[in-house]
Amino acid sequence: MAQGGWTGKVLRVDLSNVEIGTEVDTTKQLTAFDVPYKGISKVDTVAKYKDYIGGLGLGLKVLWDETTATTKAFDPENRLIFGGGPLTGSGTPLSARVTITSLWPTHPENLAASGHMGGHWGPELKYAGWDAIIVQGKASKPVWIKIIDDKVTVMDAGNMWGNGIYRATSDIMDIMGAGAHVAAIGQCGENMVNLANVMTGRSHSAGGVGGVLGSKNLKAIGVLGTGPVKIATDKVSWKALVKYQHTNLGANSGGVVPNTLQSWQPDGYFGGTRWTAAKGRFWGAANPPVDTGDCTSTDMNSIGLRTHKGFADHGGYGIGDKHTVKIGGCHGCPIRCHIYTDCPQLEAYGVSRYQVNTCTGNSTLSGFLTKAPTPSIFGSQLSVAIADDYGFWQDYGLAGGTFKFMYNIKCYPDAAHPTWTPATITNAAGAVVPNPVIGMSIWDKYLATSEVTRLNTNIAATIPAPWKLLNPGHVTINPTQAGSVQTLDSDLRFMQWLGPEIAANKMVDGTLATWAKIQAGGTKSATIGALIGLGSGRLATLIPELAYELINNKNGTNALSVKGFIKHHSTESGGMGQPSALINMMFNRDPQCHTHTNYNGNGLPVALQNKIFRDLFAADGVVGDALDVGYTPVSPMNKAKAVYAKLSLIYLELHNSLTVCNYTLPGWASPLNLARDKNPNGNYVGDADLDCRYYNAVTGENLTRSQFEDIGIRILSLTRALNARAMNTKDQRNLHDKLPSWYFPTVAADGTKTWKSGICQIEAADMETAKTMLYTEFGWDTTTGMPTRATFERLGMKAIADALGANLLP
Repeated sequence: MAQGGWTGKVLRVDLSNVEIGTEVDTTKQLTAFDVPYKGISKVDTVAKYKDYIGGLGLGLKVLWDETTATTKAFDPENRLIFGGGPLTGSGTPLSARVTITSLWPTHPENLAASGHMGGHWGPELKYAGWDAIIVQGKASKPVWIKIIDDKVTVMDAGNMWGNGIYRATSDIMDIMGAGAHVAAIGQCGENMVNLANVMTGRSHSAGGVGGVLGSKNLKAIGVLGTGPVKIATDKVSWKALVKYQHTNLGANSGGVVPNTLQSWQPDGYFGGTRWTAAKGRFWGAANPPVDTGDCTSTDMNSIGLRTHKGFADHGGYGIGDKHTVKIGGCHGCPIRCHIYTDCPQLEAYGVSRYQVNTCTGNSTLSGFLTKAPTPSIFGSQLSVAIADDYGFWQDYGLAGGTFKFMYNIKCYPDAAHPTWTPATITNAAGAVVPNPVIGMSIWDKYLATSEVTRLNTNIAATIPAPWKLLNPGHVTINPTQAGSVQTLDSDLRFMQWLGPEIAANKMVDGTLATWAKIQAGGTKSATIGALIGLGSGRLATLIPELAYELINNKNGTNALSVKGFIKHHSTESGGMGQPSALINMMFNRDPQCHTHTNYNGNGLPVALQNKIFRDLFAADGVVGDALDVGYTPVSPMNKAKAVYAKLSLIYLELHNSLTVCNYTLPGWASPLNLARDKNPNGNYVGDADLDCRYYNAVTGENLTRSQFEDIGIRILSLTRALNARAMNTKDQRNLHDKLPSWYFPTVAADGTKTWKSGICQIEAADMETAKTMLYTEFGWDTTTGMPTRATFERLGMKAIADALGANLLP
């Protein structure tokens, strides 16, 4: 057994069998995997799951072992796995994350996926002595789980049910103490909204799995730990390794050069990064204000100042800096990326002036507004206050984009869009008449008449109708008049109406909405909130116009695939081309991959990025350039791009299993420059072995990088096996790995191609070549995109290959 990293224990809670309020000391329980005590047991994680490290890998193995091809996300038989890894809580920089794995509610086929949550909850679980928690079954009434080291109690949550995340978190901390950390759901999760999240620490959330907690009547898990995480290596070596990594770190999202040219930077490299600190750029709402300063690459004490995301995300001078209190972050992370703001204007809406979130978390509900106010920070921070309390997840912006598309696009005849509204219809008398829905918005076409009336009826005596709040220029739709109306700044009270509307998840008849009910009754049977909460993929199966938009991206909604999941750092990023398309086709949700985009966006010239990549991974047979300059046309697929995609995917899965932060890694480039700082690697070259070195240092293992990367391929191959079993097909290449038409140029009848600007479009044939080359890198069958039996057995997965059998193996 390895010396460090793992606690050796996984907590299992079967909510169908627990005794509520009975404290269980798990040190006194049997350790046999199949002998629970009052619904609570522990298992040896090193013996059972070590081949998959922890985190994501552990979660996927549990789903493989304990669910079936017919298990659905909201079934009691589904598993919900909160997984840390050997690096979680070890003091490894960036090691605060926890991966929450389950069958995915928003996926039309409920395929396996995971959400990822930072903050302090994951390390606290390790300090309590647990590598992971497996939750199964369904409680007979609302509960929460209290964990204090080995003492585990399932508590009554009846007085918390119906409250938001903030109140539930406060209530649990009142019980457990200020040192506890809480992961909780809001009303969205309770009512099994597909787009629901789990949140901890006010701003750290895992999207998409909140409804699974709700389906199990599980409100929250509170954790308080007092134990250590053991590290195998000696203190001197450990301190040197951590110090070395600090020299390798840049800013958030892998930026290794500042966004503006600094006086200490003689090489002239700058721009395109989140290294936005500069002399005269303040955390202006701090008391006293903090000047972020020059933050040289050699000053390890200023790493936390480099990423001024308030300035980057909220509008620059006079706005982002004025309202930023500080930039916070996760346990053990010197890079800070969560923006604490002070906006006194929010008090007029009945919420706290102090808010915190980062990136798209700031636009969860404000992304639904047809026209944001100026400055937009007031809308974004009110959005944070509402969405984070109700526990709503916006699918990386797709939910808001879908909503606005259906609001802004009017129904009209268009021969180029055969699924759209015909100009005429045949009425009951057999006469051909003008279609009465021409001129309506798509929402008005598909909602029940009572819903359309409600959207146009004042909410209260002093609060206008929802459509009026969304767009004060809106007029009640007249079916005889086509065309749009003037769009004015949205009234922010629209978000205060929308948040609880989504969270309520109601049918028009007032009952709780379910996918089965909506399928049976159609869109007119559900409220607009319930339809939004389905997620765009499911909604598109009911609305042809939306399905067409998600595939063709005519209006900028930018969905990922025919399943309706949004792109995530795909070909909209200059130079990314085939590798980003390969990454985006692989997953059962948006891929949440930052390996490729962080390296691509590190601020260095593309020629230098390609040279560093070739130098670091020469042993992988890199030939050609991994990254292109700019957009269309991209250069043809080559070996370098195949290796770039392969390694990006491998390290994403390794980071989510260790667990460390893929939002900042990889460390393939360093901010230190040989001529200036005597960096032994020289010229911004980072370290390709750092993740493996940390794994070995913490656990006591002695893996080579090649052996370490094989674990990543093992985890990817396990996902492939889960997909094949659930889909009942081995043809993952053609039935899973699909891309929508907007990835490719438009081809006219005469063969002329039209390329879209601002996107790295790819030749369709070249994309097929790219698939073949990636499958080859993994040792997968190129015809089906499935791992071969030989690959499964090489990776120590013979039992999985045997279970798949001839029908699901190539």
